[in-house]
Formats: sequence, structure tokens, C-alpha cells
Amino acid sequence: MNPIGLVVVLATTIFPAFQLFSLPNVADQVALFSQYLGLAALILMAWAQILSTRLPGTEALFGGLDRIYVLHKWAGITAMVAILLHDTIDAEMRGLGRETALNELAETLGELSLYGLLILVVISIATFIPYHLWKWTHKAMGALFAAGTFHFCFIMKPFAMSDPAGIYTGVFCLLGLLSYAWMLLPQRMRRAHPYRIEALEETGGALAITLKPSKRGIRPTPGQFGVLSFTGSDNGEPHPFSFSKIEADGTLRVTIKALGDFTSGLSRRLQTGAELRIQGPFGRFRTSGKTAEIWIAGGIGITPFLAWAEALTPDAGPVDLFYCVKSSADAPHLAEVQAMAAAKPNLRLHLIQSSAGKRLSADLIAQTVAADLSQVKVSFCGPVPMRQALQSGLRRFGVTARDFHFEEFEFRTGIGMKRLASWILNR
Repeated sequence: MNPIGLVVVLATTIFPAFQLFSLPNVADQVALFSQYLGLAALILMAWAQILSTRLPGTEALFGGLDRIYVLHKWAGITAMVAILLHDTIDAEMRGLGRETALNELAETLGELSLYGLLILVVISIATFIPYHLWKWTHKAMGALFAAGTFHFCFIMKPFAMSDPAGIYTGVFCLLGLLSYAWMLLPQRMRRAHPYRIEALEETGGALAITLKPSKRGIRPTPGQFGVLSFTGSDNGEPHPFSFSKIEADGTLRVTIKALGDFTSGLSRRLQTGAELRIQGPFGRFRTSGKTAEIWIAGGIGITPFLAWAEALTPDAGPVDLFYCVKSSADAPHLAEVQAMAAAKPNLRLHLIQSSAGKRLSADLIAQTVAADLSQVKVSFCGPVPMRQALQSGLRRFGVTARDFHFEEFEFRTGIGMKRLASWILNR
């Protein structure tokens, strides 16, 4: 994650504290702190809405889209904590005037927003909730944010909406509401590039889809991904997929493994000539190109490395590609990878088949790679448990977190409670 973006979010959230605590003649500092928590929650919720838009420029400020969604999640969770504290710590102040019917409505909507957001945040981090239910409840958060905005505008408070604290927070609320309205627009009204399916091919238990631009296509770099909507099928939900091939004429290929509700029936729903739309490109998963590198692919995680390998130049540093699969029959694009490894002297392929009793470990990598591991860059794409095990093991050989690169392709994640419980039990 780009630390600049994180600093921007933190700074904009903390700034209202200086505005509030500079107010004259406010004796109840505890209530004033509760007022600040309410403003901080609104600003964080506005950021959560802004970060979900995938608008151009957000990756430059915050990092890759995968990191943006991590920040989006934690902005929402932190906002929820701030709201709970705001509700627990009495924010009422004496001498603010007489309540009106509008003030009472604002109070009611504030309570509705609190309990509604609490329920929806729990649903969002509960990864066992079906995706289609999660998607709609997630969208409902914007409506509760709108209720919270109404609460802020019309509740009795120690400053006016025309004061700096009111204007500042009001601008964030407006930006958040505009972002929410943008996300409610139908997919066809958002900026995307039309493509059609040119070819479908089964490979290693996955489906390779070749895509031809209908008009002007996108220009991704190796390692990037797009958000695809298969408008020509019965399910046009947008989903992210890495590009496994990028051709000079704009033709793209994605390779999809049947791993979830959406992808399981995809091969039956698609046909050549069908239309789709692609948003992007997104992602900052990049190869250094000069130093020695280790690429680790777990199953369908080979997709970004296929594009990397295709773009590998003769003057690039040596690359060791570890391709971990159950068997060669379950390895998507295996023949293609082998052909590239044979044609490129600086690309060494290591096929790790679990059916043959092989398991990739940090020790095996250290025994196989000629370079000093503390001087190489490691890039990983595959299952999370595998990543965590290798990252931990490679640390013993001098591979720091800075030199171990990966993308968070599980955009919908929990908050690590299982890992925390496991850590506590193992102490």
C-alpha cells in the first residue's frame, strides 16, 4: 500500500479534532470528544465510499486496487468502532438551544444508521455469507451513510454547518454520497471497454478465454488485471481476472479456474462471439526486470506470470519460476510455460507436483536457486496459506517483507479473527 494514501486518510480524519477543540466556550470536553468521533466516523465512511469507485488516479495515490480494497475494509471497520464509541460516550451538550422535530428526526436516523451499519459490517466480514447476499447488503451501507449524513447536518451540535468543522465534514459527506450514487449506476453507464470472446479453450482444468476489442481496447502491462462483466451471459456481475496473455494488437486472454459460485458454471454460460465489458487495467504487480527473481505460482496463480514470461527480455535478470500443481494434467498452460522456458535462457521452470509427493518449501527454494536469497525479489500468486507459509520460511533466508510481493486477490476478506485465535491458543 502506498503510505502517502494512508497518511492522507489519517490526516483528513484527525484534522476535525483541531477544529473542534479550538471552539471557544465549550466546557464539556468529553462530549466534545464524542462529537469528534462522530465526525471521524463520517469521514472514514466517506473514504470507504470513495475507495470503492475504482476511479482513475486512486491507484497512484493508494497503491494497487487490491490494497485499496484492504484500506476500504479497514476504513469501514474503524468507522464502525468510532460510531459505537460516539454512541457510548454521551455527546449531548447543554445550552445548544431547543430541540425541533427536525432534530428529533436526525436523532432517530442516527440510531438507525448505527444499528444498521453494525449489522452490515458484521455481514461484510463474515466470509461464509453467500456473495449475492453480501453484495446487496454491502450496497445498503451507502443508504445508512446517507442517514448518518442527515443526522450530522440536522442534529444539535456546538458549531454551525457554516463553521469550518461543518463545511469540512460536509464536503466529505457530499463526496461520499456522490461516490455511492456512482456505484449505484448500472454497469453499462460506467466507463468500460467492449470486447467479444474470440476463443474458448480448456487447459489444465481451467478455461482460457481469448478476448478481442470491439473498439479501442485497454493497454494493460504484464501482471495487471481487469474487472470483467460478461454481459452476453446470464450473469453479468463484474469480477477481477488477471491477464494471462497480452498481445500487441490489443487481444487479451484471461484464464479462469472454477473455484466459486460465479466461476463454476462459467464454461457452460459462455460462447464465442459473446460480448463483455472490461474495466481497467488495474494492479501494480510488476517484475523488476533487472535483478534475480523468484516467481511462485500456485495453480491458477500462474496467470500473471504467463504475461511476465512472455515479456521477459534477454537482458533481464535470471528468473526461477516455481509452478506448484497437483499434477501436470492440472497445470493450466503447462506446454506454453515449458516452451517459453526452453526459448528463454534466463527463465528456469521448476514444476512441483503434489501427486508425486513434492511440496514447495523455503528450504527447497534455497537448495534450488543459485542466487543469494537475501538479494532476490520474490513474487507470489496462489493460495493464502501457501503464501503465509513460504513468506515465513523465506524470512529465515533473508527475504524481507519488502522483497516478497503479492496481490490480495481475495477482495472480500474477514478481519483475521481465526488467525488471532490460533495465535492466542498457541501461546
